[in-house]
Amino acid sequence: MTSAAAQGVSRKQRSSNEQSTPDEHRFSGDRGPANDLAADRAELRAAAAEHAELLRTLGPVRGRGDTESARATESHRAIRVLRRRFLRAHVDEVYRAATDNLTARPRLSELAAAATALFPGLLPEPAAFAAETGVAQAEKEGWEIDQGIFFHAVFGDAVAGNHLLDSMRAPTARARQFRAQYEATGSVTLPAVALTRSGDTATLTITNGHCLNAEDNQHVADMETAVDLVLLDPASRVGVVRGGIMDHRNYRGRRVFSAGINLAHLHEGKISFVDFILGREAGYIAKILRGLPAPDDDATALPTTKPWIAAVDAFAIGGGAQLLLVFDRVIAAADSYFSLPAAQEGIVPGAANLRLGRATDHRLSREVILWGSRIQATDPGARLVFDTVVEPDAMDEEIARAAERLAAPAVVANKHMLVSGEEPQDVFRRYLSEFALHQAGRFYGTDVLTKVSRFTAGAGR
Repeated sequence: MTSAAAQGVSRKQRSSNEQSTPDEHRFSGDRGPANDLAADRAELRAAAAEHAELLRTLGPVRGRGDTESARATESHRAIRVLRRRFLRAHVDEVYRAATDNLTARPRLSELAAAATALFPGLLPEPAAFAAETGVAQAEKEGWEIDQGIFFHAVFGDAVAGNHLLDSMRAPTARARQFRAQYEATGSVTLPAVALTRSGDTATLTITNGHCLNAEDNQHVADMETAVDLVLLDPASRVGVVRGGIMDHRNYRGRRVFSAGINLAHLHEGKISFVDFILGREAGYIAKILRGLPAPDDDATALPTTKPWIAAVDAFAIGGGAQLLLVFDRVIAAADSYFSLPAAQEGIVPGAANLRLGRATDHRLSREVILWGSRIQATDPGARLVFDTVVEPDAMDEEIARAAERLAAPAVVANKHMLVSGEEPQDVFRRYLSEFALHQAGRFYGTDVLTKVSRFTAGAGR
């Protein structure tokens, strides 16, 4: 791998107006199989340090003029080219080092932290993220794009990607803390979710009412904790997810399933790319679909899987509609609807692009995702997503009837086999690799930043 020094050009020899850019470095991986990890690591670290120094001299994003912005953009582009090359050559070595040769089971954020410490320059430093606390999305450097590059490579590798997905489906430490309480009392109240057990049915009620049950970092964390508790609890045989009763002026006294991603939080830079965007897909949604993985130390154990019911009142928009596609039974009130306004909002709707066409057909998935059509519960096409449509006052009775049916002993094994045939984890892994890269870029699309600027705290969707 050639460096600036190897080319006979040192930083001291550069003229005062000449700037080094990271893409002047070339990894040994570009020259063939004789990759040199140590040399490539040193080159990446040096290039990232130059990049960080340049950004420091340019000052905060919001204070840059056109010239400074152009220089920052070019330097970002160059370091990202280097990071992709490095990962193309060394992703297996990076992942094995960060997981102690596949013996550790990190979550996404833990993996990123370990890789940052072991391979300086591969990801932005923690201080870079800390410096942007409270900064609006439009005024950030775009470090999520660098995270997207990293996870694109990890999920793109079969060994690393599947190991990470299995690790993400393990019960969280937070769920283990609440486990004894839930098993003893059948009730746990979290900031955005209330979990209660009645008989052998566990109901997760979404209580993020200030924003019509829109999804934010807290909501995702609470949903995963609650899903874990249901899967861990031997007395909970069926899980139900339903929206709580709203105090919002337009829906006061009514239940609402979900308004999708909290766009006000996205505008304010409060949505975590790793813990929210990737974490919800690989975390609680994957657990609803696939359950908890079998323990590594028990060759005879099976995954802990349970049937799940979604109960849709009023609407399931965006992320709420995405969620429906992993449930075993979806019950909807006759006056409800679902929509995936992803193309209008400018982002990719999670794994809906993978799942909606399979659940319905490719014409309807394009009609909903690309065209933005709203599907009423009574529309013919809704039958492909909503299993049962009943009058609003019949929802409780229908949920109870479905839970009783799905509690049958053979349901779990058959659900596992259905999921194995319909969406093998390897298919999801490859999708998530592409999703990580494209969604990270969409986070900073001009259209996205313009549209979310209309949403402020308290305004909601």
